[in-house]
Parts: sequence; C-alpha cells; structure tokens
Amino acid sequence: MPDANVRIPEEARDRLAAIAAAEGLSLRAYLARLAETLLTPAERAERAEEARAALQEWNGYAPTATQQQDLDSELDRRLAQAMPQ
Repeated sequence: MPDANVRIPEEARDRLAAIAAAEGLSLRAYLARLAETLLTPAERAERAEEARAALQEWNGYAPTATQQQDLDSELDRRLAQAMPQ
C-alpha cells in the first residue's frame, strides 16, 4: 500500500513522534496502529446498538429515547466533572 502525506502542525507531529517513540514505535507505525484501533462514528453507533440489543435480550433493558437522552446527559456531566479544568 502506498504511503500518504498528511500535513499537520509541527507541534502535533513532534508530540505524536514522542508518544510513538515512548511506545517503541516509529511515527508511521504508531499512526497506522491508531487508525486501526479508533472507531468511526458509524462503527461506534453500530456497537452501541449491538450492546443495547444484547442488554434487552439478556435482562429486558429497553430505555425510552428520553431515558437514553437523560443517561447521555448524566454521562456528559460526569465526564466534564472528571476532566481537569
């Protein structure tokens, strides 16, 4: 597979290279691994739906759209609270 060039700020490149080196990887190998492990929004949505269906089958868990939104809001609130300011 041919390589591609990606233009990013020098500071970002240097930071990624340092992270890669700390893990014993080249920047190229680190970015390839990162691309293989991250999920697209569509993949995340698919996995979330699979998890919801498995929970419903396992224990009947079937929140309404409003309940899901409330749970999402609570998770967002807790994540924001846990993040350093």
